[in-house]
Amino acid sequence: MALHYSIPSMLNDGLTLKVETEKPLDPEHSSIRDTFLPAEWAPQSGVQLTWPHSGTDWAPILPQVTECYIKMAMEIALREPLIIVAQNPDETDSILKEKLPAEALRRIRIFQMPTDDTWARDHGFITLVSPQGPLLLDFQFNGWGKKFQAEKDNRICREMMEQNAVRGIYIDHQDFVLEGGSIESDGRGTILTTSQCLMAPNRNQPLSLADIENRLKEYLHAKHILWLNHGYLEGDDTDSHIDTLARLCPNDTIAYVQCTQTDDPHYEELRLMEEELETLRTEEGNPYRLIPLPMAAPAHDEDGLRLPATYANFLIINGAVLMPVYNHPELDELAHKQLQKAFPRHQIVDIDCRPLIIQHGSLHCCTMQFPLGVVPQP
Repeated sequence: MALHYSIPSMLNDGLTLKVETEKPLDPEHSSIRDTFLPAEWAPQSGVQLTWPHSGTDWAPILPQVTECYIKMAMEIALREPLIIVAQNPDETDSILKEKLPAEALRRIRIFQMPTDDTWARDHGFITLVSPQGPLLLDFQFNGWGKKFQAEKDNRICREMMEQNAVRGIYIDHQDFVLEGGSIESDGRGTILTTSQCLMAPNRNQPLSLADIENRLKEYLHAKHILWLNHGYLEGDDTDSHIDTLARLCPNDTIAYVQCTQTDDPHYEELRLMEEELETLRTEEGNPYRLIPLPMAAPAHDEDGLRLPATYANFLIINGAVLMPVYNHPELDELAHKQLQKAFPRHQIVDIDCRPLIIQHGSLHCCTMQFPLGVVPQP
């Protein structure tokens, strides 16, 4: 059953973590003695969701978006522990008990915290693996460059530590703005990101791109930073988060959004992004295997503005990949088949994310995964 505030504190306990990947770790780059940002496909101890409520921008479509969150919660909790941050925990608990099977409920823990919004990818911890145990990095979240209110969300990581929702070594990086959706890691020292986001206004000025690259290497213990300078989605509030455009996958693979319709306003920028991807090299100097995902069918809000639907905003969990779909069967099926090529050992699970794009995000944006050792097992 779902419980409130029930995880015991085991902070700074010196856990030794065994991290597995689909490609054997190169001792020179990712020995277990190293500190590194694991790939999303590495074994996980749990996932975080931050639950929607009537005080968020979800209010006009709260029933629809809640159903989407219930589906995400079930698929995650059937496979691994789930932490839910909720402003109204009793209400959330009641909804889940009504909708979810006992097998899923027993892996869910709910923690009460005030929230501005629900985008856990960007206000959640970015977690490193280290010889001392998990390092929980708390970067500043300022509403994607001060576009939206974010003070409550920016406190969630500290609240999670105070309530013993997670275990690890807390590291304060509140002097640097960094959102989880803006970076991708291969678990071997390479980070993929976009200059449009990290150099966007109201984030880390007056730092130069070289300054920011040095910070990424220092804070994330990265060795190799790959920058994309092209690619965007209309309606995107994040200034081109990498998780809407191109995703690192096992075995030196990148799944990315490809636009083939020359009359689509995204065509030129995504074509240039595709050309950039073709020039990228691994730290060993090898080209990436590229798997194109289809451009999602155009979706618009009530004012006729295009929404940032994307198949790249998938979540990798233990044994499965949760993929957003948008009720366009032909494109949804094609995206499913393409993503299966990148993750042949995973089950691809489709989740209807049409409610999520109304607030300009999708599935990956709503979630944050934790490596082994962070979320206690039930």
